[in-house]
Amino acid sequence: MGDVIRNRYEFVVLFDVENGNPNGDPDAGNLPRIDPESGYGIVTDVCLKRKIRNYVDTIKEEKEGYKIYIKEDVPLNRSDLTAYSYLGTTEKGIKDLKKNDPDVDRKIRDFMCKNFFDIRTFGAVMTTFVKAALNCGQVRGPVQLGFARSVDPIISQEVTITRVAITTEKDAENKSTEMGRKSIVPYGLYRVEGYISANLARKVTGFSEEDLELLWEAIINMFEIDHSAARGKMAVRELIVFKHSKEMGDCPAYKLFDAVEVHKKEDIIYPRQYKDYSVTIHEDQIPDSVEISRKI
Repeated sequence: MGDVIRNRYEFVVLFDVENGNPNGDPDAGNLPRIDPESGYGIVTDVCLKRKIRNYVDTIKEEKEGYKIYIKEDVPLNRSDLTAYSYLGTTEKGIKDLKKNDPDVDRKIRDFMCKNFFDIRTFGAVMTTFVKAALNCGQVRGPVQLGFARSVDPIISQEVTITRVAITTEKDAENKSTEMGRKSIVPYGLYRVEGYISANLARKVTGFSEEDLELLWEAIINMFEIDHSAARGKMAVRELIVFKHSKEMGDCPAYKLFDAVEVHKKEDIIYPRQYKDYSVTIHEDQIPDSVEISRKI
């Protein structure tokens, strides 16, 4: 897996959506998520992590050390059992094994971190049975994301659509088309902030420099393998990375985030493209020991 990271990181991701639904809310008829008080759009951290996992799963194709734990159509128990197979036991025999080896829990955790990229990165709760008969522990991952929020309030627009496909034979006798509705955001620029703890990487998961480069690649390309008519045109526009000089960091994260200013240009009333915004990094607010890089 390579050397474990030794520096703390924070990062800002800017991504946009055009005529699509970036993250539907099941509690609101799958309308784009929105803060009801401010009108700002929201995309959950779970949604973004799903896209990162999908990208890694696609390009690595179950390569050793890069399996994905939280994966569509794969029960968590099935992945948990791989750790028990590694130890040469089963969920029924694990109690006896623990009596003879008190270090079993750590071995199971280390195995899961070594073999599953998303556990090594985001962590996981791997207690999947009520009685904890099958228990691979809980891991707090070094990489954490917040909710993404739009830079400006968004408008959720419902578009009526028609289709020529008729559902039943009875319907075909009375009509030639069917009506439907589609919820979109005409345009929205979103910002999400993230954290990477070198301390947790060293002590818990072993998140490495190689993993870090793969994470940056996955973030930049997370929408490139996820295009669909429902999501419209989505793209990561910029990834701004702050690298501290030491494991515990050189300054509070909020100071770095506050130094990144994103606002629409003066002559723009209704932004409809990324060029309608300006992105400024106030480097005078950032300690000299923190390295800044912009990945587009």
